[in-house]
Amino acid sequence: MKNTFLIAFALILFTSCGNDDTSNNTFKDYTEENDAEILAYIEANELSAQKTDSGLYYVIDNQGTGVQPTSSDNVTVAYKGYFTNGTVFDASDEDGISFNLSQVIPGWTEGITYFNEGGSGILLIPSHLGYGSFNYNGIPAGSVLIFDVTLIAVN
Repeated sequence: MKNTFLIAFALILFTSCGNDDTSNNTFKDYTEENDAEILAYIEANELSAQKTDSGLYYVIDNQGTGVQPTSSDNVTVAYKGYFTNGTVFDASDEDGISFNLSQVIPGWTEGITYFNEGGSGILLIPSHLGYGSFNYNGIPAGSVLIFDVTLIAVN
């Protein structure tokens, strides 16, 4: 009996001493804090952004005059991705990269469809339309992602 109690106590002790890293597959809803962070960024940078029903914000600097893609089209996009503090986490070269819009984060799948070919602007993506409550390739869980984008072509 005494050994059973010690084993049970040890198991409880070791399982309760885990870290709080999001890599343990726990989910946290960042919606409210992401929205506040995006609104503060918009105000600080004097942007005129639109908000969609999904929570995506976007700014169209140049609508473009070509074809408007659908969420399943192949596109070529030049971009720079950064956090609200300005730290760049990814960028394409000026020739851009090509991909199918159904194979990227939901913020891109939705956001690129607001531009016509040749258009450019900004996507402000809350974490639930990005990588959510999980760390991903150096992007911390719950991060707002900002992308300067140019839709070069609908392929």
